Amino acid sequence: MFKGTKNYLRMTTDPTASEAASKLINSDLKEIGDATMKLADHVMKLGVTGGFITTSLQWFACFAAIYLLILDRTNWRTNMLTALLVPYIFLTLPNWLFGILHGDIGKWLTLVGVVLRLFFREHYPEYLELPGSLLLLVVVAPSFVAGYVRSEWIGVVVCLGIGCYLLQEHIRASGGFRNAFTKSNGISNSIGIVLLFVFPVWALLGLL
Repeated sequence: MFKGTKNYLRMTTDPTASEAASKLINSDLKEIGDATMKLADHVMKLGVTGGFITTSLQWFACFAAIYLLILDRTNWRTNMLTALLVPYIFLTLPNWLFGILHGDIGKWLTLVGVVLRLFFREHYPEYLELPGSLLLLVVVAPSFVAGYVRSEWIGVVVCLGIGCYLLQEHIRASGGFRNAFTKSNGISNSIGIVLLFVFPVWALLGLL
């Protein structure tokens, strides 16, 4: 050790060093918190505007409408205007499936259906009329309806209105709210109608 020089090692228990380390840790924790909040915000925006959550709910709503349409053609058969399920399905069809049916495949299927309907009525069963109408609607829809209306608030409000109408008509036909959700022959129908609200409510929250 050289004479005249002093080299002191600061102990880790020094208050100055502890304070600096504490500030550094707090700064790191703040950065982690900010990054977590940004990640959560981005995930929510992605889910609302067209991510996995929105697509899944769209599929649920579309399948619920198809399920109710099948029930109406088989054993449900009420006086409700269940033909409203056709525009509902039109508005909630996932984009890739809508694109396929809006193209040549849908046109060929529609052509076959129209030919059968015109010249071979005995081979065109009644239960295919509404699905045929849906396919025709998808094929002939102009770009404003197929693009803007389906993806913007207009389509969401229409879906919400259809769901509200079917729900109140189903409750009235069942003899009240309790009967609609307690009778064994009406529970499945009630669940299907309630599922119609899942996608439009979520999409409306995203648009707001």
